[in-house]
Amino acid sequence: MVEPNQIKQYIESGLECEFVEVAGDGHHFEAVIVSPAFRGKSKIQQHQLVYRVLGDRMREEIHALSMRTLTPEEWGK
Repeated sequence: MVEPNQIKQYIESGLECEFVEVAGDGHHFEAVIVSPAFRGKSKIQQHQLVYRVLGDRMREEIHALSMRTLTPEEWGK
């Protein structure tokens, strides 16, 4: 079973992040991700970036991931 801190590490290793917080029960997870890579992208494009970073883990290890994605400017408000 995958732990929230593992998902956090996966995201941080593949995406420049200013803040990442992941919570969950081993099957369903919620994440807050703040990244400058999200600038100028729609929410769908931001989520696609995260899904690309997680790759096959989304099918094999992570059953559900709810995300709140923000640019550093949005996070600072």
